[in-house]
Amino acid sequence: MVHQHGDHHDIPEEQRKHKPGAWLPADHRIQKEWLGTQIKEAQNNKKELTPVLQDFKNFIESNPRIYMYFNSMFEEVPRRDPYNKDPTGHRQIRDYHHMLEVLNHTFNTAPYWTDAAAHVGMVGVPMCAVFDYPMGTPSGYAAFLDPEVNVHLKKILNEWGKFLMSPKSAEVLGDSKQGWFSEHGTSDMMEVANAPYSTQHSFDDFFVVPDPKAKHRGYKSWDHFFTREFKEDVRPVASPDDDNVIANACESKVFAVAHNVKLRDKFWIKGQPYSMQDMLAEDPLAAEFGGGTVYQAFLSALSYHRWHSPVSGTIKKAFVQDGTYFSEPLFEGLGDPGTTEIDKGGITTGQGYLSALATRAVIFIEADNPAIGLMAFIGIGMDEVSTCEITVKEGQHVKKGEQTGMFHFGGSSHCLLFRKHVNLEFLKEIHPGRDANVPVRSHLANVKQ
Repeated sequence: MVHQHGDHHDIPEEQRKHKPGAWLPADHRIQKEWLGTQIKEAQNNKKELTPVLQDFKNFIESNPRIYMYFNSMFEEVPRRDPYNKDPTGHRQIRDYHHMLEVLNHTFNTAPYWTDAAAHVGMVGVPMCAVFDYPMGTPSGYAAFLDPEVNVHLKKILNEWGKFLMSPKSAEVLGDSKQGWFSEHGTSDMMEVANAPYSTQHSFDDFFVVPDPKAKHRGYKSWDHFFTREFKEDVRPVASPDDDNVIANACESKVFAVAHNVKLRDKFWIKGQPYSMQDMLAEDPLAAEFGGGTVYQAFLSALSYHRWHSPVSGTIKKAFVQDGTYFSEPLFEGLGDPGTTEIDKGGITTGQGYLSALATRAVIFIEADNPAIGLMAFIGIGMDEVSTCEITVKEGQHVKKGEQTGMFHFGGSSHCLLFRKHVNLEFLKEIHPGRDANVPVRSHLANVKQ
């Protein structure tokens, strides 16, 4: 998980590079420095691969197609700067053996807080960091789309998830420099929550803290902390009795607002046009959304990660669709003809593409307001975020602002889908250039009768 700090006054100009969604640090060197540390530690602490990684190794070596992909993807990473070495002089990941060795090391610790380059950011997604360059190559593009590869990645991520739900994972929830309750960690979390850190607005004022005086503030695991809740009065529901007001489903930054979206389109090309049928996993209800509207926004690692219903209505259908975990569009990497650089924006640049391919939760809601009718929420798991948990059931009636589910373990994205006839008017401040999060349950749009 990676966060770009909002206070840039101490950051050299050449390091200030906008990255949509802030999935990777503003300065790519931070990620490479973190990875260099992991590589060195893995080299100095060699141990047998965990069973799930050993299974992955056996799979790679027993399948000629996959063996070719996982050899070629590392060979295709350019040998020049910045790809060949990190700032500390360590070689980047050399081959799949080295990849497994580094993953084997990083999977024994929870994501820790890192103050780096004048508090620019932190890195906490080991697989995203390890795969960042190779998944941007032609062979990486093919490998991470492969269904059999994704079956193994799901097993690996599930094991990682078990650790992040264990008491040992809570060790990073302290006030040391690498603890999430360090001075900069807490202030950054509060800044992302649109509440500058002060004596008036503390972490404990905003979030439900099990026991402020206990070890790890009472959080039982990394995941318990990651899925923390806002206190009820912190994010009031916008106009709870007005069904013409649509509330924001997730605490998130605007990525795109698209109208007259086709039922089927080429979501893999550079413009990333939305494709309703693919986004909704070929569900029969997808046919209702041709020509409709898509709103997409991104949740950073420091955001609140629970979902809330944008309308009052009845859950018509809810399911999780398995998909890819580390696929990024061809135009972001070296596979696009004429491209010589891997897009350092990382996977966030391809959020539209991921809406049709990534593992995702799909929730259809029949709104009480007939001017809205059937709408859909899609929770998109990005990279390490392999777990999308739905907490509502089909047939259940939900009130606007009521919880519908949550993401586990990392940054992610979500979409709201509306049918063609719905006359929507988004607030003026809801646009892709907006720098701050749109608060969850706040006023997002109006429906005109």
